[in-house]
Amino acid sequence: MEQNKKNENTALLVMDVQVATMKMLGDKNTTYIESLTKAIQTARDNKIPVIYVVIAFRKGFPEVSPASKMFERLKSGAINLDGDAVKVHSSVEPQPDDIIVTKKRVSAFTGSDLEVVLRAQGIKHIVLTGIATSGVVLSTLREASDKDYVITVLADCCADMDEEVHRVLTTKIFPRQADVMTAEEWGQ
Repeated sequence: MEQNKKNENTALLVMDVQVATMKMLGDKNTTYIESLTKAIQTARDNKIPVIYVVIAFRKGFPEVSPASKMFERLKSGAINLDGDAVKVHSSVEPQPDDIIVTKKRVSAFTGSDLEVVLRAQGIKHIVLTGIATSGVVLSTLREASDKDYVITVLADCCADMDEEVHRVLTTKIFPRQADVMTAEEWGQ
């Protein structure tokens, strides 16, 4: 990636790449982490802020409504988001200067201070990565588009348990609101 003025208002978002979500990927972990590591290194080499977005709840999940099909499974223990499960996966853990944002819903914006952080840093262009493509990436992309951010999605730095859903989103849906490319392409 050429060092240019455009990088001044860009941030890389690494979303929901936590111990619990990485377990859901199973054997896809290796290639996903290789691509994500490349993107993070590109950002750091070009002085682009890396913002980690994680999902976490208080003990007993008081933020989770019984009306939420997705998060209600947390209360039953079907998804473990306690203790080490909420930590960023060790293969891409944050460095001391990275920003960590905690959210309470699917979108990185909802129930977090992400927008405040982006405004304070003068960020207008966000580069999205994360697990799951059909979850945090889709929800964040839609909300970011409504908020008038310039958006890039790194398709190989997003993952979903359903590969066909990932393919449809990254090839047919996301291009309507974002530039979609690989970590390699973004780094050039």
